[in-house]
Amino acid sequence: MGHFQEGFSMARKIAVIPGDGIGPEVIRPAVDVLKHLQPGFELDMFDLGAERYLKDGTTMPPELMASLKDGVYDAVLLGALGDPRVPGNEPAHDILLGCRFGLDLFVNHRPVRLLVPRYSPLKTASGIDMTIFRENTEGEYVGMGGTMRKGLPDEIATELSVATRHGVVRIIEYAFMWAQQNGKRRVCCATKANAQPETGGVWMRAFRDISARYPRIDARHMYIDAVAAQMVLHPEDFDVIVTSNLFGDIITDLGAAIAGSMGLAASGNINPAGIGLFEPVHGSAPDIAGKGIANPMAAILSVGMMFAHMKLPELAEKVENAVTACLEESIVTQDLSGTYTTVEVGNAVLQKLVE
Repeated sequence: MGHFQEGFSMARKIAVIPGDGIGPEVIRPAVDVLKHLQPGFELDMFDLGAERYLKDGTTMPPELMASLKDGVYDAVLLGALGDPRVPGNEPAHDILLGCRFGLDLFVNHRPVRLLVPRYSPLKTASGIDMTIFRENTEGEYVGMGGTMRKGLPDEIATELSVATRHGVVRIIEYAFMWAQQNGKRRVCCATKANAQPETGGVWMRAFRDISARYPRIDARHMYIDAVAAQMVLHPEDFDVIVTSNLFGDIITDLGAAIAGSMGLAASGNINPAGIGLFEPVHGSAPDIAGKGIANPMAAILSVGMMFAHMKLPELAEKVENAVTACLEESIVTQDLSGTYTTVEVGNAVLQKLVE
């Protein structure tokens, strides 16, 4: 794990993929924030997603993937992918999952922070500040399995979950290193080893071995269903949670809900040796696309995560402070019971950065 502290090229070149649905709507204000704070960054916009796929069948151009692998770009900013006109979801599979697997973005970093308590649906919410690290390249999402007799009464489908010692060790190691470097006292490993003893056993053994090297950190294992319950009942009990691909996908949505809205949930898909892909968690939300009511804060906060990953923590802090100021003043969209539009919220965040 010595690569954890490695730096980046000085090119500061960002690939931007607005994507589908509300993706372009939320990416515009996020890009405005990025340009304001770092006008010297070079941004390349890529017209990829459902529209492009329906037009000419393109999902992820090989030359773009080659550029990402070769380090031409320091990061990718993605809006969202998914469109009901493409039921097979080929763009999302080839672009998002293609980057996760092709660039070995094994860390899915999703912070769960309650920036302003009144937005949480929990009556007694306070002090919610947890970070969830989801293993991003294994688990149930590897595409191993198949279907027999599709559509028939005796249809059979299998979906295999994969856990390698290598993959599990590196995400748990990352979680402990991040906790240590950021002054966190507790790391929880979440599995379902009582029902999935094979893959769960790999996680438990790796967690036991790695935690022994971090005696100052309180390390505990919990079953994922208990974690979900405790996140609602006592969210303040968690600092860092590390878990598998599927479980992490689920509990981070729960985390976004208790922190106020999916519209506040930022994320990073990271290879610690270099490139990261940053995106809002909320997806393409085709039902509200084009209405101007999508919350741009998750996309803006994802830019903040990108800055932190690129060793620019002061800019990450500025982004979070600007978003928090807007939340405190109730300059928010419909998902947070506000009346402001996507553009108005984006402009307000930008204004907070210049005040």
